[in-house]
Amino acid sequence: MKTYALVFQGTAYTSKSPKEVEVLENYLFCVNDDGMIEMVIAPGDPAYRATQNTHEVRRLAEGQYLLPGFIDLHVHAPQWAQAGLALDVPLYEWLHTHTFPLESKFSDLEFAADVYDDLVGTLLANGTTTALYFATVHKEASLLLAEICANKGQRGLVGKVVMDDPEQNPEYYRDADTKTALAETEQFIREVKQLAESVKQGVYPVVTPRFIPSCTDEALQGLGELAARYDVHIQSHCSESDWAHEYVQKRFGKHDAAALHDFGLLGQKSVMAHCNFLDDEDADLFARTGTAIGHCPLSNAYFANGVLPLARWMDKGVEIGLGTDISAGYTPSLFDNARQAVISSRMLEDGVDTALPADRRGVPESRITIDEAFYLATAGGGESLSLPIGRLAEGYAWDVQIIDLTAGGMKLPVFGGGDSKRELFQRIMYLCRPEHIREVWVQGEMVHSRSR
Repeated sequence: MKTYALVFQGTAYTSKSPKEVEVLENYLFCVNDDGMIEMVIAPGDPAYRATQNTHEVRRLAEGQYLLPGFIDLHVHAPQWAQAGLALDVPLYEWLHTHTFPLESKFSDLEFAADVYDDLVGTLLANGTTTALYFATVHKEASLLLAEICANKGQRGLVGKVVMDDPEQNPEYYRDADTKTALAETEQFIREVKQLAESVKQGVYPVVTPRFIPSCTDEALQGLGELAARYDVHIQSHCSESDWAHEYVQKRFGKHDAAALHDFGLLGQKSVMAHCNFLDDEDADLFARTGTAIGHCPLSNAYFANGVLPLARWMDKGVEIGLGTDISAGYTPSLFDNARQAVISSRMLEDGVDTALPADRRGVPESRITIDEAFYLATAGGGESLSLPIGRLAEGYAWDVQIIDLTAGGMKLPVFGGGDSKRELFQRIMYLCRPEHIREVWVQGEMVHSRSR
């Protein structure tokens, strides 16, 4: 009889497809020493009783359920220090009055350690087991973020940001020059890869041009070459707002997607944030190259000048996951962003200008369901990163949240025992708060727990 490192028994929710959530009621989940799910056993399977008899089984209590850990595809880690501030000002003011001055402080490693340690712990407490991070231009502080992820048990994908264009970036906060930006990025890649050799859950270096307007052509070309040479992930912003989208067209005579592709920055390991102004040709290019969208519905409402046509691009086969976009998105919770993804999609479909007649007001067939939003926060994020995460299925990492509907003082409004498991899933997705997340596990290791 096979011996497993961990065996959990309970009811779980996982994405069967982008549009459908599967309920695995009272299943056994068998986890090996590497933290991977080796067997998922249904009640009635002959192996079910045998496994129970030969292992110490962790049985979930009444009112507890398993969800995959969430995958956040867009976090500006230094901006955690300004979360909840200045969201009522224009983007230019937000960047130059608040954000860039804050990010410049991360040359101070003690300050960086305080912010990053708190952020990683907070994300874990909110059920985020994997995060794709923008750090700052500072190589040492960016490496520190990767080390904190490693030590706290979160799967972190971390990018040292490149901002080398002196015409677009403030003098007090940018790379010294293009040569330095590329050299430090290469050093950062090597150092994170070395760190990863001793990290069970994985940490990954990410090539990170902030966005096209912040980088020279030479930097963009060099970053594409580094990503290919070291086979690492790539992240940036793409066609986020009217200004950014128009800037790239004036500079290159083409959309962001085509320009990024020319520089070798689109591919199976690429995640581009926002992408609100893609057209069909851009989306086809994303689907063809395997480039993913990091959809940030809350921050889009503040700064993106539009709503992503999410359903349309999903139907085209574009890989999409969710991001918080801290701090343009004020909350560290992907529960909140999953809810907002549904809200924004409904507003796009129904329209918002009541001066127009109903049949001209919105974009038909734009709304998504909470099942689809859950997929974006879990399996969609894993597929976007080309990693075996985001599903409670064989061959995937044991990255889970244990949700407790009866958390002290925070009981969800479930009465009379009449809810089906499908209805309980909807309540979890719409009403769950950090207080309901009893435990968080990453790669078979418990990284967060909360008492009643």
